[in-house]
Amino acid sequence: MLASVDRNSESRRGGVATLRRKRVAPAAPSAFKRRAIHLLLVFVTLVLVVDALVGEKGLMESLRARRQYRELSASLDTLRRDNERMGEKARRLREDPATIESVAREELGLMREGEVLFIIKDAKSVH
Repeated sequence: MLASVDRNSESRRGGVATLRRKRVAPAAPSAFKRRAIHLLLVFVTLVLVVDALVGEKGLMESLRARRQYRELSASLDTLRRDNERMGEKARRLREDPATIESVAREELGLMREGEVLFIIKDAKSVH
């Protein structure tokens, strides 16, 4: 074993002999293995792309969620405007005498004291 030691390396390193292992070149993968690895990588890539497009958190789901968000935002804006309008109407019904009188006349059929009610009926036409 000492015979395989390079004497020049011994003198370069201060008298300590080093043993070196021979490197074995890795065997080149066969064409079948390369093709199998290539197909496996293509398959994994395809699965990841499909999952990114139509998966649980994929592109299609994101687009659907954005569309739903826009629709709900528009609906919320409409409801807020309706709420403001109804709040203003409620305030007028509590505080504005003209509005209270108008509602009393239209919906309840009330009259002021001293007003006279005239009911006009169409005369039946005789044929």
